[in-house]
Formats: sequence, C-alpha cells, structure tokens
Amino acid sequence: MPQPSVMFVTRKWAPAKGGMETYSLRLSEQLARMSRCKVIALRGRADGMPPGLFALLLFPFRVLAARLRQPAPDVLHLGDLAIWPLGLFASRHTQLAITAHGTDIVYARRPHWRGRLYSAYLALGRRLLPDARMIANSRATAAALAAAGWPAAVVVPLATDLCLDEVPPHRPGTVLFVGRLVERKGCAWFVRNVLPLLPETLRLSVIGPAWEADELAALDNPRVEYRGQVPFAELLRAYAEAVCVVLPNIPVASGDYEGFGIVAPEAAAAGGIVLAARHGGLTDAVMDGETGFLLPPGDASAWATAIAQVAAWEPGTRTAFSRAARGKVAEHFGWDRVGQETLAAYREAAG
Repeated sequence: MPQPSVMFVTRKWAPAKGGMETYSLRLSEQLARMSRCKVIALRGRADGMPPGLFALLLFPFRVLAARLRQPAPDVLHLGDLAIWPLGLFASRHTQLAITAHGTDIVYARRPHWRGRLYSAYLALGRRLLPDARMIANSRATAAALAAAGWPAAVVVPLATDLCLDEVPPHRPGTVLFVGRLVERKGCAWFVRNVLPLLPETLRLSVIGPAWEADELAALDNPRVEYRGQVPFAELLRAYAEAVCVVLPNIPVASGDYEGFGIVAPEAAAAGGIVLAARHGGLTDAVMDGETGFLLPPGDASAWATAIAQVAAWEPGTRTAFSRAARGKVAEHFGWDRVGQETLAAYREAAG
C-alpha cells in the first residue's frame, strides 16, 4: 500500500493534556510525512481539560460530514477504542484500524455499573467490527484485547521526544515518583513498604496530580515531598537530578494496569535512572538493563536493594549508563518508528 490515504480520527487533542493526546498529535504528524493523512480531531479545552459533553456528542456528525465530503480513504484509523462506533463510517473498500491504549479496554473490568455498561458497549463493537485492524500500545494491552474477544492486535509501543542537550548532574538524596496518584501506580505502596527500608538520607519526591484520596493521604510523611504538577522544564531537571525515577506499579483488585508507561522512556531520555515494575505495559516501556531496570512488583525488599545499589554508583558508572540509555531511547522510542510500524500494520492488514 504505497502512500495510502489515511483518515485519522481522534477525540484526544490539544490543548487537552495527556498521553493519548500526545500519541494522536505525534502519530498524525508522522503519518502526514509518510502518507496522505487527513486528521479529524476534537479539540480539548483551553485549560487543558478534555472537551465537554456537547462537543463530544456533536463529534460523530463532524466525522460523518468529513467522510461524505471526500472519497473513501484507504485507511480509517480511530485513535482510541472508546470511539469504535465511528468505524461504522468505513466503506467496504476502507481498512479500519483502531488503537487501544489500556484504560479504554480495561475499564470494562471494573465492578461498578459503569464498568459493566462499558463492557456491553465494547462487546457490541467487537461483533459489529470483526475485521478491524487492532493496534495495541503494549503486549499487556494486546493481551487484554484478546481476553475481551477482539481480533488479534499488532503491538506498536509508544515513543517520546523528550531529550535534554545537556543532562544536569544528579543530586544525592532524592528518589522521584512521577504520575497520577492512583492505586495501580503504587506510590502509596512505595511510601508504606519501601521507603522505611531505605537509608534515612533518602527522601521521596512526588510529582503528579492527586486523583485518589488514599494515595494522597499516604504522602503525609516527613520523608515525602509532594510537588503537585510542575512546569515542563522543572520536570526534566527533576528526572536527571534524582538518584532514580521509580515506577512501582502493583496489581490491583480491579484488574487495572499501566497501558504503556510513557514516564519510563521520558525519564531515561532526560538522563534519569529508571526503576520500574515488571508489570503491565511497563515491560514494553523499559528495555531491561538498557534504558532502566525492571523489578518484581510488590517486592519491597527487591526495590530497596535496587535503589541502594543505584545510589551507591560511582559518578562514572552513572554517567555511562545514562548516556547509553539515552542513546537506546533515541533509537527505539522515536515517533518515526511508531509511524513506520503503524503503516506496516496497515499494509499487513491490507495484504
């Protein structure tokens, strides 16, 4: 399929902020360089929040109008699984592709009525769209899709373009957690189980929005500094200056998991030393021993030991690992690779 025509449809777009918004923007930029790509996007609100309900309800009509105004594209690509009904606008000559990120498939596992309703909604989608080309952001997401009965997915891990020209020296004493304060990301677990095992000279710095009260309450600890959300330049410095950046995700009863874990390659690209749980999509976000280290989830002793080892590195050891990790991130976690693999998924499906 040389130079396919692609209509990329997404409800996740700037100025709203988030991993799915970044994915939609950067992938569509790559597709525009490699194909004839038309983007139909629902813009977020100026304050960085997602669009309102009224705009969301009107969006299908915008997509339909755009679809009717031009010849059928070779590929109709939906940016996330929750908008699967828009795949019904594909003609019989158009290949339908849908990206699944994690939450947009695993939300159906949640035990409340909204989860059950969403599960029925997805079940209808997989019956009506049996030939969709599914694209998963990690092997964990591909497994979740398979368990839910969707067609086999091709795995296209995400990317980052965060990289400092010069990495500031690290400052001994701070372990860094970055992410939303939700149970599955393991911040409260880390504070309660790992921090007490670390030397008193080490403190935990936490950056990210407070989503769950229990997670926020765990930060009321004299060895924890909660910084909330910080400017972008400050975040990059924090990655590099920390002893290590921890992603201590844990299994949770709801079955929720990390779809990918963009913080891992971001932190490595900025010069940070990444320690992540061998769980969910983090196994695709970290190249173990090369861009960071994967540790057993929920094993406090293993985490404390790994952090102590990294804290004891000689400056030369740290610099060498950081430099090599940044090179691996540039090689493997670039958006050009995501674009190429996405086009290959289209061609494979067409073939």
